[in-house]
Amino acid sequence: MRLFIAEKPSLGRAIAEGIGKGEKKDGYISLNGGEVIVTWCFGHILEQWYPEQYDEKYKKWNMDDLPLIPDVWKVSVKKDSSKQFKIVKELIGKADYIVNAGDPDREGQLLIDEVLEYVGNKKPVKRILLNAIDDKSVKQALQDLRNNDDFIGLRNSALGRSRADWLVGMNLSRAYSLQAQDAGYGHISVGRVMTPTMALVVRREQEIMNFKPTTHYQVQVEWSHANGKFPTAWVIPEDFDGLDSEGRLLSKEQAEKVLKDVEGKPGKIISITEKEKKSGQRLPYSLSTLQIEAGRRYGYSPQQVLDTMQSLYEAKLTTYPRSDCDYLPENQRSEANEVLRAIGSITKDGFNELVKKADTSICSKAWNDKKISAHHAIIPTSVNPKFDSLEPIQQRLYLMVAQAYLAQFFPIHIYTAIKVEVESAGHTFAGTGKIVLNNGWKEIYKGIADEEEDEAPAIPEMNEGEDVVYNEGNVQEKITKPPSRFTPATLLKAMKEIYKYVKDDGLKASLKEFNGIGTEATRAGIIEKLQTSKYLALEKGKLVPTEIAEMAVKILPDEITYPDTTAVWEKELEDVAQGAMSLNDFTTRQTDRIKNFLDQAKALKMAPPQNAAKCPECGKVMHRRKGANGFFWGCSGYPDCRVTAPDKNGKPDFEAKKAASVSLGKCPRCGKDIHETAKGFSCEGYKDDPKCTFTIWKEAKFGPLAGKKVTAKMVKDWLAGKKVPMKGLKKKDGSKFDADTYLEDDGKYANIKLSFNK
Repeated sequence: MRLFIAEKPSLGRAIAEGIGKGEKKDGYISLNGGEVIVTWCFGHILEQWYPEQYDEKYKKWNMDDLPLIPDVWKVSVKKDSSKQFKIVKELIGKADYIVNAGDPDREGQLLIDEVLEYVGNKKPVKRILLNAIDDKSVKQALQDLRNNDDFIGLRNSALGRSRADWLVGMNLSRAYSLQAQDAGYGHISVGRVMTPTMALVVRREQEIMNFKPTTHYQVQVEWSHANGKFPTAWVIPEDFDGLDSEGRLLSKEQAEKVLKDVEGKPGKIISITEKEKKSGQRLPYSLSTLQIEAGRRYGYSPQQVLDTMQSLYEAKLTTYPRSDCDYLPENQRSEANEVLRAIGSITKDGFNELVKKADTSICSKAWNDKKISAHHAIIPTSVNPKFDSLEPIQQRLYLMVAQAYLAQFFPIHIYTAIKVEVESAGHTFAGTGKIVLNNGWKEIYKGIADEEEDEAPAIPEMNEGEDVVYNEGNVQEKITKPPSRFTPATLLKAMKEIYKYVKDDGLKASLKEFNGIGTEATRAGIIEKLQTSKYLALEKGKLVPTEIAEMAVKILPDEITYPDTTAVWEKELEDVAQGAMSLNDFTTRQTDRIKNFLDQAKALKMAPPQNAAKCPECGKVMHRRKGANGFFWGCSGYPDCRVTAPDKNGKPDFEAKKAASVSLGKCPRCGKDIHETAKGFSCEGYKDDPKCTFTIWKEAKFGPLAGKKVTAKMVKDWLAGKKVPMKGLKKKDGSKFDADTYLEDDGKYANIKLSFNK
């Protein structure tokens, strides 16, 4: 029996349909009378052990236990995947050979391989690579099964990533949280990719806050020639007095003087430069480039784009969505007519008429086998999209993908770039323009405002040495602007182009060709997590850091907050994937780095926040915590100091704590003082050994007092020997106690009971 194990049910169903008609079973599909079985995982159905699974003592965070570095890395089955795991395990046992049908990336490779390793599989394993799940693509892939061992580097890369993330999260989150909590701050979550991504936003905000605008001036003059008018700008001499370090003119008076010099004066064309330029067809989309452009064009978040492209992929309308590649395999050119036929069904804005102009004999630079990794760029499949039935976001993203694919079959965009220089009254002015010779593929994007185009005015036909006449001019006042806040889309772009943000300039060149930090599949989720974890907030479409994010960047070492280290790790992971570095060497490097980071964390001395609340007994900082009954304050010296206080408007209410410490009377069991607590009235003998457990609950949850509110005065009177009537007070069922009902010690249990005088 041949067993396919897919990454997810949708992929499993597509593979089954590509093989033939099957019979659906519980957790799998049987084909050809059981000769072929297709089953699936639900993404990762195994998870790494938490520290407390290695040793119960790690459940409590303790600096002395760090570093946490497993001698043997262990995983276990996720609780919500246990049923499917049992099905997969049983099928593996029956199989003659197995096909790994994970997605064609490192995580897809690992999540099937780790299951096979976990169950101790010894049977032969093949690999199927599916960049699309339409019937034709599936059938082609089934004819091209690979040896799964050929992808061990990809598996090791994913495993290395997982272990590196575990080492950072489990060690550094604990270390810096413990230090922060001792100083009176909250929990700090440290992530290998998450933290430097968060720091990009924090530092951008700092740049904005520290920005000082500069006012500068520019002289604009329009000249008239016999063949037409054209605009120019004054070319400021490099040695001109009054420029700042960026070459900007700061004096309005000087600008106005230049304008006055040429007003009404003739000019002469001293130079005309013409150069024919070509703009090759834009490349199809990788996930990141699609997320960035869809964010700019429509304001969609990276996660919205990923989710939508996943839905189009599962509907067999587009190819694999998590691609980091924007090139196409050369052999797919033979399928162009089928794909064009599918996208030619779209009539929106005359798109079908553009498709008719496509020339499949054109071979753009996108067709390049040397640029293909595990997957290729995202393109439409040959399946008719039934465009009008798609959701609006699906329509927009599908059309973007279709436009980029169609562009490969339009000519190159050709234009003449023109630069003209005019001299007048001893000053030089320059203007630029363009003449389009062949619009080519740009015709597809006509009218799309945010499509990057070479905008330049038309320049009349002129010759050097000819005269021109001053037409009009003005002095433009310009003010430098601070850098823009990140949007989710531009932050994702920064993660992809991380070489621009490293601290060490020496790394820029080596990282420029690298794919950045995170992966196509994880970047959107990281940005979402930073928001849900309250490190970043989205305000009017822009990302701003929260107070805890700014605090984290302030106390964490640069090696963690700058992307340099993470970018180097990602480059090493690529080396692991290519077989240039072993998994063991990579993991050893990470453990050494973690130990170094922990040394820095342990040596950290943090000052408490200004106006931090201090414990009235030991002087340490009080922490605001959330318990079962809401917020309260506890001493950071716990367990040595157990002082707590109620929360009042975000501050510890020490007055209420002081009042609660007053004795209400003596315990009828052991004679010690009874004090009010958050939930009731308890004997202070609970600290002794043996403990006294006498308690009167403020509101009992069961028994005769269930739902009944007991006050401190009632308890004080009762302890003083007075009869405390319950008359008029409501029971849990809403009825009231009668006049002959009193509080009374039951003599047996920790609580009290009701006494009925008769």
